[in-house]
Parts: sequence; C-alpha cells; structure tokens
Amino acid sequence: MHLTACEPTAMSTAVVMDHPGADASLLQSCGTADSLASLEDTSAESTANESSEEESACAREEQSNTKAQQTTHTESGATPRPDSLSLPAKGTELWTTHRDGEVKLRMGESGPEAEPPLTVNQMFTSTVQRFGNYNALGWKDGEQWKTMTYNEYYKSCRTAAKSFLKLGLERYHGVGILGFNSAEWFIADIGAILAGGFAVGIYTTNSSEACQYVAENCQANILVVENHKQLQKILQVQDKLPHLKAIIQYKDELKEKKPNLYTWAEFMELGRDEPDAQLDDIISSQKPNQCCTLIYTSGTTGQPKGVMLSHDNLTWTAFATGRDVSLTDADKLQEVVVSYLPLSHIAAQMIDIWLPMIAGGVTYFAQPDALKGSLANTLREIRPTAFMGVPRVWEKMQEKMKSIGAKSSTVRRKVASWAKDVGLQTNLNKMELNGSLSRKPLNYRLAKRLVFRKVRKALGLDRCTRCYTGAAPITKDTLEFFLSLDIPLFELYGMSESSGPHTISLSDAFRLTSCGKVIPGCKTKIFNPDADGNGEICFWGRHVFMGYLNMPDKTEEALDADGWLHSGDLGKHDQDDFLFITGRIKELIITAGGENIPPVPIEDAVKEVIPLISNAMLIGDKRKFLSMLLTIKCQVNNETGAPEDELTPEAVELCRKLGSNSTRVSEIAGGRDRVVHTAIQEGINRVNEKATSNAQRIQKWTVLEKDFSIPGGELGPTMKLKRPVVMKMYKDQIENFYKEVLTPTTPDNPLPPK
Repeated sequence: MHLTACEPTAMSTAVVMDHPGADASLLQSCGTADSLASLEDTSAESTANESSEEESACAREEQSNTKAQQTTHTESGATPRPDSLSLPAKGTELWTTHRDGEVKLRMGESGPEAEPPLTVNQMFTSTVQRFGNYNALGWKDGEQWKTMTYNEYYKSCRTAAKSFLKLGLERYHGVGILGFNSAEWFIADIGAILAGGFAVGIYTTNSSEACQYVAENCQANILVVENHKQLQKILQVQDKLPHLKAIIQYKDELKEKKPNLYTWAEFMELGRDEPDAQLDDIISSQKPNQCCTLIYTSGTTGQPKGVMLSHDNLTWTAFATGRDVSLTDADKLQEVVVSYLPLSHIAAQMIDIWLPMIAGGVTYFAQPDALKGSLANTLREIRPTAFMGVPRVWEKMQEKMKSIGAKSSTVRRKVASWAKDVGLQTNLNKMELNGSLSRKPLNYRLAKRLVFRKVRKALGLDRCTRCYTGAAPITKDTLEFFLSLDIPLFELYGMSESSGPHTISLSDAFRLTSCGKVIPGCKTKIFNPDADGNGEICFWGRHVFMGYLNMPDKTEEALDADGWLHSGDLGKHDQDDFLFITGRIKELIITAGGENIPPVPIEDAVKEVIPLISNAMLIGDKRKFLSMLLTIKCQVNNETGAPEDELTPEAVELCRKLGSNSTRVSEIAGGRDRVVHTAIQEGINRVNEKATSNAQRIQKWTVLEKDFSIPGGELGPTMKLKRPVVMKMYKDQIENFYKEVLTPTTPDNPLPPK
C-alpha cells in the first residue's frame, strides 16, 4: 500500500509558536492574524480501550511526588520528566490551543515517521486516482442496498463544501454533526474539512445543553442533524448560539419550515453549480499541521474538552495503522467494514472513514437500531473483512450463543464442547508461537469443518480476518470464549488524544488480555514505574493531538515539556513488549492504611469466578477495608437500553445449576436468595485467596437492585464505569459497609473487616 500526494505538500516551515501569552505580532508574522476570532453514544466510546485524558495530572501528582527512574520502550533514551508540568513560555511548537494554530509535526528521520505529511484532500484525491470506480459507501434504502463510488463520494464532499461556504462557513469554525452513522454524516464531515472548517461530531445522547456547549465551544456556523428529535435539541438553544447560521436535517421530511433550516437535498443543491475557484483556493491553502477535526471528550470529570486533530494526525495515523494491520488495497481484495459505533468518537471515525479510504475499502452503514439487535442481520448481509466491537457487543454475542447452545441436543452440545476445547488449545499454542503453527492438528481441522465455519457464517464473520475489541476493558472469559470458537479478538488501545489507536494486537502478535504492541512509528514510555514495572503510559508520535481548543491549562496537564502525551492509564510491558493496561491513575484506591490498589484486576477476577455477575465496582479509597457493589446479568430493554428485572437466559441457567429458582434480579438482590448469596460468597472467597495482601481482600459486598447502564448514568457512552457517579448514587449502601457496628450475619455483611 502506498500513498501519493496529488498536490504539493503545503507543510509550513514557519511554525506558529502558539502559547498562551504569545503576542499578536508573533501570530501576525506567521500569517494567522486574519483568522476569525462532543463521543458519542457509543454504547461503545472507544477506540480502542480508549481512555480520554481526563484530569490525569493531579492524579499523577498523587501517584508520586518524587522523581523516579522511567522505563522506556522507545528508540531514544528517555529523559526523566521535569518536576514542573508547565511548558516553556516561548518556542513551544508541538502544541497549540488556537483554532488557527499550526504545530511542529513529530517527524522522524526514517521509517513510518518520515512519511511525507498529507492533508485530508491529498489523501482523498490519491485514493480517487487509484480506486475512483470502486464502491466507497453502501447503505440500505428499504430492502435494497445502494452504493456510491469513490469518484461520486469525493464529488459529493466537494459539493457539500461549496454549500457550506455558501451558507457562510468561516475558516476554522465548526460544522457540528448530530446523528446516527450515514453517508450524509461522512460527506458533511469531509465537506467541512475541505471548506476549511472543523468537522465536529456530537454525541447523539447529548442533552440540549450539552449540544449547546459543544456548538458554542467550536463556534459552529452550521449544525447537521439526523431527524426531528435531534433538531428539537438545537432549536431549544438556537438563540444562545450567536455563530450559528444554518441547520441541515439529513433524514426524514421537515415537520415545519423555518428560516435557515434545510433538508439534505436542498443543502446539496446550494453548492452544486457554484464555481470551484473559492473552494480550490481554500484547499490549496490548507497545511497538514493545521486542525481539521475536533473530538469532544465525554466530559465525565468536568466540561468536555475539544481534542484538536490535524490533517496529519488523521492521514498519518490511517497510513501507519493500515500498514501495521496489513490492509489490502481494493485492486487486490477490497476491505469491507460495517459502520455502527458512534462517529462522535475517534475510534469509529478512524475505522469507518479514514482507514477504508487509505486502501480503497468500502464502508456499509448499519441500521440506527444496530445495538438493539439489527447489527447481527447487517453483519450476515455484508460479511465484513474487519470488524470492531466494543466489549459489550462481544459479550452480547457470547450470551446469545450460550443461550442457543443451552437449548441444543445433548449430542450437539458434546460436539460443540469438544470443538471449543480443541479451538482454545490450538489457538493458545498458535499465540505462544506468534502465529507460526506449521501444521494445524487433525482434530482442529475437523472441528473447523464441523463447528467453527458454521459459527462464523451464522455471525456474518466468515470473511472477517480481523475482529477487534477496544474502548473499554474486556474480560478474559469473553476473550477465551471466542478464541475457543477460532475467533481471536485483537485488543486495541489508544485515546481521542492519539487520533485513535496507539497499540494493536495482530494475528501473529497477540497475548490474552494485552492491548498488543505499539504501532510502528509511535513510541511508548512507562513513566515512574513501580517495582512490578507498572507506571503511567505515555505516547509519542505523529498521532498525538495538537492540544485542547482554548484550554492551555488542560493541554499542559496532558502534554509534558518534551511533548509526551500522558494518558492517565497505568500499565506495564512484558518481556516481549506487549502492553498490559492495569488501571487508571485516578481510579487507584488508596486505603486508609496507605496501600495502592488498582480496582480493575480485582473486579475482573470476581466477574470471571462468578459468571452471574454483570458489573462489579470495588470501594475502599481512604477506607479501612475493601468492599464491593455487584450487579446481576439481566435482560435489557431494546428501546431504552435500561436494565430490566428479568435475568438473562444464561443467568437463569446458572441459578438452576446452583439449585436456585430465581428468574428476577429482585429475587436475588440484597441477599434474598440464600443459595445465590452463598455461591457469590464462595466466589469472593476464591478471589480473596489469591489476594497479594490482606488489604486487597474484599471484606463486604452487596447485590444491587438493578444493573448499571448508560441511561441509568452509571456507565459512560463507551460502557465505561463512571465511578464518581456510582459512588454518589449508591452512597447509602456504601456507608452501610463502613458502619462501626458490625452484624456479620446480614447479607450485606458476609465478613467482618480483618
């Protein structure tokens, strides 16, 4: 796979020394003074074990007030991080917080990091030259699939750009996009970039106020909404958006005509016959080191931050990632992906828009109710060659397959069980040998013919050579379940601030529960490691963001003086350089006795030992002992996503095996079902036996009345646990754990503290 620049690369040699306090004359001399002064409903956020840099600096200070030696997996020797987080007052080139700012690219002497920088337009025109007649996008119209070629796609993006300009889009102002994935979403995104604005995805679950914050923050001139429901959110705050000039609705008929409100067809008509000169001038003035996209963090710890991504961030990350995962060019075998994850998130943008573009791949759009059940049908129809699922997607598949399996005949169950044993063992051997199993054993080939091929076909993954998981931690149980069916799930890890991926697992280089190895051309450093090699994961590379729009303080917290991005995540490398995430710094529990305990490994261990458990949250910060909130696997309302009282078929089956007749959460919660209560306590005891110290034992626990969910507020858009929210919501139950008078016989107090 190669890339050609179809226009001279407009890389600026004069880089804006962009820093708070830089005077206007300095900006003027760089030719920028003339500029005019949210993911995601992911039930998957994402990429990619994807954390967003949220106030990790203060957590870093807590972690260590002393300077310690760093372990580094970089090619250059790592210098210890300065005590001060502040950056030098002048000459800062690697970051900016100004909308019209330019940054120094983290170029290297050779290899992927030396690749010539490209603008989005240069990458797109290169693809059109090579793959113009290949399908680029596909969507369902009624029962029929319709497609658009790369030639048509590029032309539509240019038309949209001209329409945006006609509506008054100003340079470095936002075009906010609020709606489910569609061809119009992509065209609005790229059209905004070509026209010199910022493409800004807005979480579809955002309230009116949250939409207003993002639109105001990026000074959006235009907002593109999916339907009447999303339109209402904008109309409620329209009078508080002084920069807003037009609204476009891309699905359904308008229910009422309003000034400056357009259907998609009307919008596209505006620019169709406009001359190209103005747009071409803007495109030719764009530079790879300028901002073109804003990704808004989910704002779980304060207001969302606008992550500024440059043209080079997007084009280089797509190039480096595409090469790392060996994407196939369309003239050899066209890559096929299904777009369903929230596009306000960088993971979905990188996987659905930019990576297919690099190789001339085709993106098919799922139905808006994908995560409520229709995704399975889309996968069977489209048969993607690569598929990214957040952990919850894989877990739901696992639950469904288990419930179907439970109803099978005894013979079928025995065959499936035998095949899974063979599949797990063969794939674990292959993993240890880094994918180089010279000859597959006979029993594996038989299992493949009898079981594995049929399973893949039923899932729509029979052509899928790469199944990815990311955006949140996935349990070892789910990884092993799919591995046993000959479907290895490759974990990714990255952040909005790293344009998506930073490490990737590959078929010939993966380890269970590891997020893989760093993308060639990027570097990882473990900052301030402890005795076990655990420390803060830091990133370096051309995928590292420009800065947070208008937030110099937050930018200085995220980037250190040498330009390393501090993730706020804790992790370590094994002897083969595989990265393992062990937690978030700000999630570290520091007990009253001063012991530092990462909660995720203990929570995962509980979920693994007790398959009835859906969510587990460890409590114990500044407390004398650890306690835990537990939820039970239950049915989810397809319309609202809210948890229901009925147990999942798998949970009912597990209860039966224990000798319990419970079919509802309400029959189990609070210790009402003694059989289940005893089984959970036995599981907790097993986890406690493996605790490295007494302080790491779970002393008390309770089962809550309902599972955590996005609508309930306990989970973020990428299904990540919002710990501060849970602490607040269940403060009474938590306080009960720590009341001085202990009554060890009650369900909530199975053990006295040790």
